[in-house]
Amino acid sequence: MASIFSKIIAGEIPCYKIAEDEHCFAFLDINPLAKGHTLCVPKKEVDYIFDLDDGTFLQLQAFSKKVAKALDETIPCIRVGSLVIGTEVPHAHIHLIPFQRETQMAITSAKMKIEAEEMKAIADKVYQAFKNI
Repeated sequence: MASIFSKIIAGEIPCYKIAEDEHCFAFLDINPLAKGHTLCVPKKEVDYIFDLDDGTFLQLQAFSKKVAKALDETIPCIRVGSLVIGTEVPHAHIHLIPFQRETQMAITSAKMKIEAEEMKAIADKVYQAFKNI
């Protein structure tokens, strides 16, 4: 059965997409820890990030670096943090979190509610920055 992330990549479930290339896909987390909280996933569905083949793992890392640069350019933050937890959805993914306080990096912290218009505005802004990197 396809994971929710595979369904998002296939366009079966809507998302706030911010980046895509041949191998990877990035979209805003709908339960963010901070504005701009993004999930970077390989298009290839593999449950555990360290089970990815070396090529896909490296592609995901390079893609995430580029997305992080786009987030850093567009979202006011001290830094863009990176987390790999991997238990919420059985599809390897990297959380990129543009944080103002280190406590925003705790996956168990309270989630934010951001209106759809603002999510779309964030996604559009980061998407444009990603294209220019």
